[in-house]
Amino acid sequence: MKKLFLISLILTLPLLTFSQLDLPTYKFGRVLSLANNYYVDSINSDKLVEAAIVGLLKELDPHSVYITKEEVDEMNEPLEGSFDGVGIQFNILDDTLLVVNPIPNGPSEKLGIKAGDRIIEIDAQLVAGVGLKNSEVVKKLRGQKGTTVNLKILRKNNKNLLDFTITRDKIPIYSLDASYMIDNEIGYIKLNRFSATTMDEFNKAFASLKEKGLKSLIIDLRGNGGGYLNTAVSLTNQFLEEGKMIVYTEGLHNPRYEELATKNGAFLNGKLAILVDEGSASASEILSGAIQDHDRGIIVGRRTFGKGLVQRPYLLPDNSMIRLTVARYYTPSGRCIQKSYENGDKDYSEELIKRYDNGELLHADSIHFPENLKYNTLKYKRTVYGGGGIMPDIFTPIDTTKIAEFYSKLVRSGTIYQYTVDYMDKHRETLTKKYSDFDTFNKTFVADKDLFDGLYAKAEKDKIKFTDEDKAKSLKDNTLLIKALIARDLWDMSEYFQVVNPENDAYTKAIEALKNDKTYQNILKNTKK
Repeated sequence: MKKLFLISLILTLPLLTFSQLDLPTYKFGRVLSLANNYYVDSINSDKLVEAAIVGLLKELDPHSVYITKEEVDEMNEPLEGSFDGVGIQFNILDDTLLVVNPIPNGPSEKLGIKAGDRIIEIDAQLVAGVGLKNSEVVKKLRGQKGTTVNLKILRKNNKNLLDFTITRDKIPIYSLDASYMIDNEIGYIKLNRFSATTMDEFNKAFASLKEKGLKSLIIDLRGNGGGYLNTAVSLTNQFLEEGKMIVYTEGLHNPRYEELATKNGAFLNGKLAILVDEGSASASEILSGAIQDHDRGIIVGRRTFGKGLVQRPYLLPDNSMIRLTVARYYTPSGRCIQKSYENGDKDYSEELIKRYDNGELLHADSIHFPENLKYNTLKYKRTVYGGGGIMPDIFTPIDTTKIAEFYSKLVRSGTIYQYTVDYMDKHRETLTKKYSDFDTFNKTFVADKDLFDGLYAKAEKDKIKFTDEDKAKSLKDNTLLIKALIARDLWDMSEYFQVVNPENDAYTKAIEALKNDKTYQNILKNTKK
């Protein structure tokens, strides 16, 4: 009876076609099964599946990607804003692990580890003079919060090694590189990414600048490749009145969703300038696009990267992940700033090189947008374009004439950085006593002959060829970078940028525009001076 019932049930079920069973999925499973059972040699199924996933996503767009389970945690660290470790900035100098600086309030600083300390052993394993690499140091010092690591440290003026047992803890990764007042009214904030901690960092920096008299603000997004969309929305919210559109997203399976300013921001009326370049992407373009579309501030620099696709992460069964493009985002005027990827991955990846070859990074008039991508800003009806990044209101060319070849070699080889680390190791105490504050250092520091003699000796040791003419041509650049690196080691990144920024065209042009009300308004209204 049961058998007859089962036959009857089977006969009453509709026949399933391949389309109903998802033919592509079945087809792939069949090929993998055939390879497993009949291929001439043994195969690695996991590797084949991963290669297939990579190939599939590559056919969709340049930003849908597969991420292995080993890469997931490493990928999330910069955006989540922390990692577990001991909290030191280090460098490898003469095959020895040198503490450049303990991270403020980190476990190493709390135990008294100091800049200039040399780590000789990690968990009873010798790490000095054994050819240790940066990646190996990171693996040894990082670990789960609450676990311990034992260090033996050599410190100047101490005959014996010092023992430290450090309990690992959460170490912050900062998204805000610098904040300071340029003068009595103009403040400067530089962001390197849009992370989970960005708003806390920004609000703290902004409040400090406000106390110092902030009336105009420069936000530096050059080289900022993006991050969390909701962070970009929250930051843009600080500059727009309630109800103003910030961005909207839309895709085939994702209906239009609008992000509006939810309340009056902290900086609605002051003059605003945003610095961008070809490395400013995604979340950086959301912020700069909204500011430009609402005629809220001026954009200074070069055309941004052109990434207008929204990715959503999907975790796979083995804890690997895909980031799948699910929508496009649009600026308030309706622009999608995603640049074309119709000609394939190679063409897309080489687009920035083509900008240089076409002269775009040197001349604003080398940039051409199709007429069908023309839009108007919402207040003053200025013409703006979609389909390839945010075009700045003030164009500043990339500097290719001032940089001397010898200086470039010193930078590319890392020689000038290694030399400055060594110089600081030998002169930190003297410099600390001589310069009690940054303003004194910035006004009076002079890179003397002995400093440069040491740099040239290091260059010769690293087999970098140069002449007296090379030294003369690179003197200004070398002096500036060494001064900035020393300032960073004595204080922080804010002081580094206070040294280097005044030599940058985008920075100085932004200041000029903010200081002149007529110039600033003429740019916003696109009127002649």
